Amino acid sequence: MTTVRRAAISSEPLVLDEHLALVDDPTMGAECTFVGRVRDHDPDAAGTVVALEYSSHPDAEATLRRLAEEAVGGTDAIVAVSHRVGRLAVGDAAVIVCVAAAHRGDAFTVCRALIESIKHGLPIWKRQVEADG
Repeated sequence: MTTVRRAAISSEPLVLDEHLALVDDPTMGAECTFVGRVRDHDPDAAGTVVALEYSSHPDAEATLRRLAEEAVGGTDAIVAVSHRVGRLAVGDAAVIVCVAAAHRGDAFTVCRALIESIKHGLPIWKRQVEADG
């Protein structure tokens, strides 16, 4: 069984149902999902945030796969993960992580480990666009 069924960098909108379908497995009793969305505020922003612009290193997709494999570790978890690049409006999904595992503890642990490693180790950069330009 392939434990990482998707690890993608995409300029297209991310679809949660596609990720859920990729981790659907009758041997798994738990699914954990994280969706990171663009919000309209940030503590470092002087005004209202209207968009985020994401860019990535050419190795970002390979790095994402490696991070997903590391998060799975010795568990039986199945992962589908994608990060979007380009200009995203408020409310758009920037990252989706779906994890299925036989037990909820592993599902939660793998999901959290993966999103934290994405935050700190994925070569993707964001530029915040505020209402005043």
